[in-house]
Amino acid sequence: MPDSTILLPLAALAVTAAAFVGIALLRRRGAGFTSLVLLALPVGVGIGIGFRDGLEYVAVLGDLYVQVITAIVAPLIFISILSSVTSLGSAVKLRTIGLSSAFWLLLTNAIAIVLTLAVALSVGLGQGVQLDLREGSGDTLTGLIKPLDEVVLGLFPSNIAGDFVSNNITGIILFALLFAVAYLVANRGEDPNLRSFKSVIDGAKKVIMTAVGFIIELTPYAVLALVATTTATAITRIETVVALVLVLVLALGIAFVDAYVVNGVLLRVFADVNPIRWFRLLTPAQYTAFTTQSSVGTLPLTIPTLTRKVGVPEDIAAFTAPIGTTIGMPGCAGIWPIIVAVFSINVLGIEYSAWDYVALALLCLLVSIGTAGVPGTAIITATAVLSASGLPIEVLVVLIPISAVAGTASTMANVTAAATAATIVARRLGVLDDAVFRGERSPVEAPTEPTSRRERRRAQTGPTPVVSDLGIPADVPLGQCELPAARPIHERVSR
Repeated sequence: MPDSTILLPLAALAVTAAAFVGIALLRRRGAGFTSLVLLALPVGVGIGIGFRDGLEYVAVLGDLYVQVITAIVAPLIFISILSSVTSLGSAVKLRTIGLSSAFWLLLTNAIAIVLTLAVALSVGLGQGVQLDLREGSGDTLTGLIKPLDEVVLGLFPSNIAGDFVSNNITGIILFALLFAVAYLVANRGEDPNLRSFKSVIDGAKKVIMTAVGFIIELTPYAVLALVATTTATAITRIETVVALVLVLVLALGIAFVDAYVVNGVLLRVFADVNPIRWFRLLTPAQYTAFTTQSSVGTLPLTIPTLTRKVGVPEDIAAFTAPIGTTIGMPGCAGIWPIIVAVFSINVLGIEYSAWDYVALALLCLLVSIGTAGVPGTAIITATAVLSASGLPIEVLVVLIPISAVAGTASTMANVTAAATAATIVARRLGVLDDAVFRGERSPVEAPTEPTSRRERRRAQTGPTPVVSDLGIPADVPLGQCELPAARPIHERVSR
């Protein structure tokens, strides 16, 4: 007679496998990528509720996806930045894109910080709450804080192989930029000896993006498994969640408002695009961020979506999206640290002046520079903010059980903000391809002549960059849910 402790996990695995078969059948019948991701959400919730005590095998399936997609992040960022920047033609354009990207990324975080402060203070978050704070309970978290000199040194690569192994995004970006700028300087006279170098880089990019396309095809299955395990975890912590329900609701609510309302306004005002269509195109990346809680792990979806669906040129998308995993990050480095800080101030009855809150906001903005977009980032940033502000870290220990739940929406807000920044930068530089955004053509068909009025005006003073083919297989319909994947990419037209 089989052990009863193994029956439940096997049953959960069998039901999950049956759900996978259903997704595969729907995929073969032409169901869109986004539709499958949306379908996987409620199915995953149902499995998580029904088999909450036996999901160890199902959790492995979700973890496998996270590991595989994380493994390809380092080569994807390195090759994408190297290929895109070497195509710019000059370091001046790189500087323009870099400064503009940093500005908009930090601005999105600043808005999130102000929004969170306003809401948390208006509802009196933490007032009247009684907590049992045990002395020394924050010692483990204190060890997460690094001295300023280590933080600064950590931004620069000391061992590029180690940076690739540990997915140190900042180091990889800087190393790629070093190589790219060196190429631009060495190739000022269009040295024929460097053509083979450029060809190798561009070829490697096509291979990497093709591999990314294969991994992306697995997203609906991974979302189902990850949502199931996340749901089960939330149920096991239901008592803590209920006790701190206001903190959780506030964190989730502000994250969604920031992701959709704030970014929607920014897109409408500064990028002059339809926010509703923009969000529909970005849906797969948002749901992947929500379930994996990793901005870095979502890059293989974010970058292709921006280039193939939104119309952002490769050089901007491949630069701004990765930078957005280390700078800004309004969810994990803005919303959550502010909520924890205000909660701590009110719970402990600490007197805080208006200037103290201004200093707290500036501190959060500073901490957001160099933040790593991986699961658990919110705890590290909140620990740094509390410590630097002189607030007790013990309060954060109480909030850790709900931080994982809040981290889902926070990560989604991070990815949305980075994509928003990339779109705005492209529009402000006059290179956002409106025809690609409207679904009238794919990037591979982009003509050399500008199509928008702004681009035509800019064309009088210089050439318009052309969005090139990313090399992703045509049957990976990122952000497109109406049309079957089997149709060639040049035949796809958004309905």
